[in-house]
Amino acid sequence: MTLTDLRDAGTGVGTRLDAFDAVDKDASYGMQLRQVREAAEVFRRDLLATGAPSSVTTKDLVTLPYPVRFGLWRAALTPSPYLSITNRMLVIRWVDAGRTRTLVFEPSDHERGEYTPYFARMNAHTPARLQSRVVTRHATVLENLGGLGIAPEEVDYLAFDHLHTQDVRRWVGTSTTEAAFPNAKLLVQRKELEAMADLHPLQRQWYQPDTYTDLIVDRLIALDGDVLIGPGVALVATPGHALGNQSLILHTSDGIWAVSENALAAECLVPEHSRIPGVAKSARTWEREVVLNSNTPEALADQYNSLVKEKALADRSQRDSRFPQFLPSSELTPSPYFPGTKPTFVQGSITHRSG
Repeated sequence: MTLTDLRDAGTGVGTRLDAFDAVDKDASYGMQLRQVREAAEVFRRDLLATGAPSSVTTKDLVTLPYPVRFGLWRAALTPSPYLSITNRMLVIRWVDAGRTRTLVFEPSDHERGEYTPYFARMNAHTPARLQSRVVTRHATVLENLGGLGIAPEEVDYLAFDHLHTQDVRRWVGTSTTEAAFPNAKLLVQRKELEAMADLHPLQRQWYQPDTYTDLIVDRLIALDGDVLIGPGVALVATPGHALGNQSLILHTSDGIWAVSENALAAECLVPEHSRIPGVAKSARTWEREVVLNSNTPEALADQYNSLVKEKALADRSQRDSRFPQFLPSSELTPSPYFPGTKPTFVQGSITHRSG
């Protein structure tokens, strides 16, 4: 099998959502931005009408360094070249026709993610003693699920906001290896599968394309845009950070949440409230309402509009109404090793249980 074959992955999951079809992809980026704001109100109304999942749980996977120049793109003025991020997985469950369904979002296999070209090179030049201080491995995906009492065979769907660093062979299996999640389908935007089949130099440092050449195609489901997976559970195309980027949008007891890696902190959607050195001033100077996480500048205007889309979809935090309910799948985390990068506000998790 070749990477091109992955583009033929099947479809047929959930319900297509069309609110953002009103955005004219041939219009100027400024016009698209206005249309995104208008369409977000329609999408919110439609999502709320579908109900809510039974539960949402967040679990930490790994905390690691990441360059400031990527994570707080052209905004921060700090003495440290690195900041700290915590990668998290979410477990979403709902009832469909009397059966409990389970989606695991962002189930990063961080052990294999270290072989991504960028991180492999960084690790090779970082002394083991320093790595032990700045990298914390909290738990694996399977350990987190076991702690929740969820067996691997109960998982129906796996999804990532994008496939940077991801090696999914352990989860979905190959022609010669068993899948850890024998009944799960990987939900991925078709545009990302197309991109992986012929990577651009700007993309190559962040993907592991060779790990996808032996996957079983029918274990993948290609999505073409926005899809409702379950009540109050949607995957929405948010291109930019990667061309096939998608965001998890959830209706919970706290309102609507957006989850992705388009930004590393909730304050990046409202930089005027950020106390990170340079961020608020940069936003004012350049008249930007959001601060991107951009390690691969494939489509910066698309990413900007996507992040505004997430901001328009999310409700405000009940802990501090200045900040939207945006949970970065890799969130900026305070670290004594990286001065000047302490976040103003940390989401930490989404916790929801209906009834």
